[in-house]
Amino acid sequence: MRRRRADRRKIEPDVRYNNVKVQTFINHVLKKGKKNVAANLVYGAFDIMAEKTGKDPVDLFEQAMQNASPRMEVRPRRIGGATYQIPMEVPTHRQFTLATRWLLEAARSRKGQPFDQCLAEELLNSVNNEGLAIRKREEAHRMAKANRAFSHFRV
Repeated sequence: MRRRRADRRKIEPDVRYNNVKVQTFINHVLKKGKKNVAANLVYGAFDIMAEKTGKDPVDLFEQAMQNASPRMEVRPRRIGGATYQIPMEVPTHRQFTLATRWLLEAARSRKGQPFDQCLAEELLNSVNNEGLAIRKREEAHRMAKANRAFSHFRV
């Protein structure tokens, strides 16, 4: 167990758009330390999004992340021998992490196309409030709403 909470690392912005969130997203796409491959996939997806919509891809990305981010989630809490699912507000950095995880999971589950194309489609679906990542967010909100009765156990 840790003696104290680990410090959050400062992430430098990405090279093309000079945006920290895009760089963080690239870091999540990263597999086996291949950062150039991950960056090329994300930039390829952004190019596809810009080509399809004619809008700024970073704005679309921000909107997609906003739409896929959960506001509430349930956290287990053990009280008197019983474990309750307690609805809690999600901190901002965790909202971004969950949205990223869900978007990448949804894009990776798509088959038959290159990953950058799958990622672009999933991001565009998220902008339109559709797709698997949005379904995950709705599921988290539904669970929080169903367990509202236990909200008084919050710390």
